[in-house]
Amino acid sequence: MKKKRSLPAWLKALIGTLWSLFLLGFGGVFLLFYLIRIDAFGWFGGMPSFEQFENPEIEHASILYASDESTVLGKYYRRNRTIAQYEDLSEPLKNTLLATEDLRFFAHPGIDLRSLLRAIMGKLTFRYAGGGSTITMQLAENLYRTSTENKGKWYKNKEIGRFITKCKEWVIAIELEKNFTKEEIMAMYLNTIPFGSNAYGINEATKTFFGIHPSEVAYPEAALLIALINAPTRYSPILNPTRSEEKRKEILYNLYKHGKVSRTHYDSLNSMDFSINYTIESHDRGLATYFRSVVRGFLMRWASRRGYDLFGEGLRIYTTLDVDMQRHAEAAVRDEMRRLQRAFDEHWGADNPWIDEEGNEIEAYLEGARLRTTHYRSLVARYGDDQGRVEEAWHAKRPMRVFGWEGARDTLFSFMDSLAYYKRFLHAGLMAMHPESGKVRAWVGGINYKYFKFDHVQQGKRQPGSTIKPFVYTAVIDNGYTPCYEVIDQPVTFYLPNQYPPTWTPSNATGPPSGRKMTIRQAMARSVNSITAYWMKRMGMVNVVDYAHRLGIKSPIAAVPSLCLGSGGDVSVYEMTGAFCTFVHRGIWTEPLFIQRIEDKNGNVLQEFVPEQTESIREETAYIMLHMLKGTVEEAGGTARRVDAHIRARGDIGAKTGTTQNASDGWFFGLTPELVTGIWVGGEDRSIHFKDWSMGQGARTALPIWNNFMRRLYADSSLHLYGGYFKPPRRPLSVQLDCSQHFIPLQRDTLPAEPERQGIQIEDIF
Repeated sequence: MKKKRSLPAWLKALIGTLWSLFLLGFGGVFLLFYLIRIDAFGWFGGMPSFEQFENPEIEHASILYASDESTVLGKYYRRNRTIAQYEDLSEPLKNTLLATEDLRFFAHPGIDLRSLLRAIMGKLTFRYAGGGSTITMQLAENLYRTSTENKGKWYKNKEIGRFITKCKEWVIAIELEKNFTKEEIMAMYLNTIPFGSNAYGINEATKTFFGIHPSEVAYPEAALLIALINAPTRYSPILNPTRSEEKRKEILYNLYKHGKVSRTHYDSLNSMDFSINYTIESHDRGLATYFRSVVRGFLMRWASRRGYDLFGEGLRIYTTLDVDMQRHAEAAVRDEMRRLQRAFDEHWGADNPWIDEEGNEIEAYLEGARLRTTHYRSLVARYGDDQGRVEEAWHAKRPMRVFGWEGARDTLFSFMDSLAYYKRFLHAGLMAMHPESGKVRAWVGGINYKYFKFDHVQQGKRQPGSTIKPFVYTAVIDNGYTPCYEVIDQPVTFYLPNQYPPTWTPSNATGPPSGRKMTIRQAMARSVNSITAYWMKRMGMVNVVDYAHRLGIKSPIAAVPSLCLGSGGDVSVYEMTGAFCTFVHRGIWTEPLFIQRIEDKNGNVLQEFVPEQTESIREETAYIMLHMLKGTVEEAGGTARRVDAHIRARGDIGAKTGTTQNASDGWFFGLTPELVTGIWVGGEDRSIHFKDWSMGQGARTALPIWNNFMRRLYADSSLHLYGGYFKPPRRPLSVQLDCSQHFIPLQRDTLPAEPERQGIQIEDIF
């Protein structure tokens, strides 16, 4: 039997050395990964926790929905991203991603050794043959920012830092593959990519560049989108269309090369032109821009109190806003304000519309106004005490795009030119509300949010003019008087102790008091100041203020004689509309409701909103006040006689116009059984208005907007608005509303005694 030949000693030693090196290297790799995982000695920088691996946080936008719960009104975000599921991705999109970024994605465990070796050989031979990163590794970088965050001591050396980053991505990739399916990883990857043009994630990218959903993406669109993954600016079809086209063709060829499309299909795709439908999503565009801005403030406060991140947690906010009503409201404001602005410009011609009480131009108006502008304050901050440079910059001409009713136009303006130009515009605010539920159905806070950010529904407050008068008459009706009670239109004087002049006698808009006797329904319908003043004296100013607050006015109101004309304090369209709803809702004040509920990104309800309700006045008083408000449309000389006949034919309409003394504010409130709408029109400042009171009155500025709005609503059959009649009280009325018939007033002992009968001097009260 032959002896087995043994290996030479040197060969044994070599093999042993190789095995030792292999085991040492293999163990060294595991040791290195372990040291990186625990960030030994702070050399490598931190790694995500196990909880972060299991639930990686992808920051995405919170979404604001309309009342139909499907129409997106807007979003709140730091990065404009909404989440797409794997099922939302079209097959061409998936195939294009795989052919371009990771052909063996469904075969490897997160690290593709073949691609890795190819990349290493390319580095060593200075011949690039493709990258070594898989989709999972790229997702690791997108989720945890491995190249920019959590850097350890060894990152001081650039090359060592790159190697450590790559090792981290390998570790994270393996963890991700353990916790998620391939389909989930692909969807997460596409959701985390910035595509440029303020589009983060595939949902926003498809919408921004093509106006479509990811499920609708075909190969031409997919090739363009995948080209943006690594270089969104370089391959942008908007910024660099030539490079984008070249890259798209390269990607289409890869699809053919890897068997994803046939030769015939490739030739057809390669010959296609770009089919871009490019729209950048912006807070300045879209529906209900002012509403979205106001809701943003509310949500920020809500989220702060409860520990949520409005701009990153993907909350779902469901509002009460009706999409179709909102479109009609915006169209009505746009149509009528364009017409009114044309009349305003013709009215003033070359003269400036900022005038004092005597009708003279306020010479220093623009100088004072510029001190409040952001531009001027920023110039002062930049140049400090060098007033000369501030003035030079303020008056320097520069290219500027400005708002115009016929479309934005380019011009050469200084900051002072721009200030003077924009101050000439009239503004408006409109809110429509369902009177019983309190749901806000439409909200138009101004004429153009991009150029005028100030909201004139809730943020803006102005004197209400004659729209305060229904609150005076509510006190009258609630204290037992009937709409048929007659009063003489004669001067009413208030005594003002310690003031000069010591008396004040309000005048009527139509001239001196007529001396005629009229019912209080007629008096309110014609907005007769002297009779309103008479009743405020009878009721008491403090009592009237109390009724205003009971009806829903939250703003401070002063108990002063001029309150009867609406100059006791500033109020908003928001609170006034809510107050007028009280009459339709049988005396119950309902807080305006604009958010129904808020959910987290998984659909769990975080809060449902129910409006606050208060029984403010008697049901009978509310109904009688509706009868009084109908008088502005029905009575001869009523201030709302301009209400469109087609709208009147639909049923009951209550209305109240209002105009401040110098016509700087025009108001209108229109009440129907289904909808209460409040409208304000005026200049940015109180000194900006028509010269002629009759041209600036609410019946000519605000009422036409309501007419336009309601005509549109009734013409839209999908809204199912029919008009109809106000609900009568559940108990029979105790008074007669038909003034042509005989009626018996209530007993006088149920009424408040007049001040004179109490033995008190008028001066002591007023």
